[in-house]
Amino acid sequence: MHRFRSVVGSARVRSFGLLALAGLVLSGCAMSLDGDTPQTTLEPEGPAAAKIDGLSDLTFIIAAVVFVLVEVGVLFVAWKFRKRKDDTGDELPEQLHGNTKLEIGWTALPAVILAFLAVFTVSTILDLAEDSEDATRIRVVGQQWWWSYDYDIDGDGVYADGDVVTPGIENPEEYETDIEVANEMVIPAGRPVTLEIEARDVIHSFWIPALNGKKDAVPGRTHFLSLEADEPGTYVGQCTEYCGLSHAYMRMVVHALPEDEYEAWVQEQLAPANEPETAEEQAGLEVFEGRCASCHLVEGVNTDTYEGATVVPGAAPNLTHFASRGTYAGSIFNLWQDTDGSDVIEWAEIGGELNRNQLEAWLRNPPAEKPMAADENRGMPNLGLSEADIDSLVAYLTSLD
Repeated sequence: MHRFRSVVGSARVRSFGLLALAGLVLSGCAMSLDGDTPQTTLEPEGPAAAKIDGLSDLTFIIAAVVFVLVEVGVLFVAWKFRKRKDDTGDELPEQLHGNTKLEIGWTALPAVILAFLAVFTVSTILDLAEDSEDATRIRVVGQQWWWSYDYDIDGDGVYADGDVVTPGIENPEEYETDIEVANEMVIPAGRPVTLEIEARDVIHSFWIPALNGKKDAVPGRTHFLSLEADEPGTYVGQCTEYCGLSHAYMRMVVHALPEDEYEAWVQEQLAPANEPETAEEQAGLEVFEGRCASCHLVEGVNTDTYEGATVVPGAAPNLTHFASRGTYAGSIFNLWQDTDGSDVIEWAEIGGELNRNQLEAWLRNPPAEKPMAADENRGMPNLGLSEADIDSLVAYLTSLD
């Protein structure tokens, strides 16, 4: 009886161990019955991502074949040379050491496989490095803890004078009449886009899995990355290089639009900020001028007095067309209600039902909503706004479409 209980106990321990191991493995997998895995690399939505996926598929297929052959060989050797009941001695089986042909074979075969993969790897890298002459050029700037996007609309290679740009920190006078797009990048679907990726403070890493691989944003350097979306849609990603306290809360969104909608968006972004139309919006404008204008820019409101944010990177999101975006605070909060439950604010949902409670919570106490070192001028501090100030500021910000 004691032996039976020991056997049963051992079986339970083994079963528990296997279940724990399976749970650990599955915890690292994104699984969804409806395919709702927006940051998967296994569903490419653009030419660059498709090339990477093709190389990955080839590599895993070859690896799987090698794995099966090795395991079959191990099992064959274990079975063929197992110790049998009639074995009485301790003689070793025949050794293969010194078999020149076999030793050359199992050395050369892996080299041939790796050389084969190297050809496709180098070819893919060269393909991804190609730059299209008619590509839309966008400067991507990472800072703690959000992204900004500057558009070279006229194709002159300069992010100024009519382009959609971020207020500069070295030559702010060049950008007095321009507009920044923060947190969300908008691109034309079916057209190549070349990104010029930089950083204002520490190293970040830009990654939209459905459209291409990762590219680091390094202070003092410019790294290039090509993107193209096959179809209109919304694609999400996040910073993949540890960059401080809110690294996990530094996300990005890309909206790919049909050509006509993209051109309309560009014209809207180049337009000045809306004037307040109600008394509450006017009160919100006054709150902005008194409490927010030292960091944030609204074109036409504090353009003449704005000289850059007081935060460490020297820039804060431009709010001129704040309500034309779907997210804010590093794209971790939805400005509008997620009506389809996809956890992603898609283009059609922008301008719908306001996610008011979250916006008010953010204005009430930003450091409580997102980890930031506000006392070190990294991130947005608690401005001590009254509830009346918050209501007025929400009215004004949501009028800036």
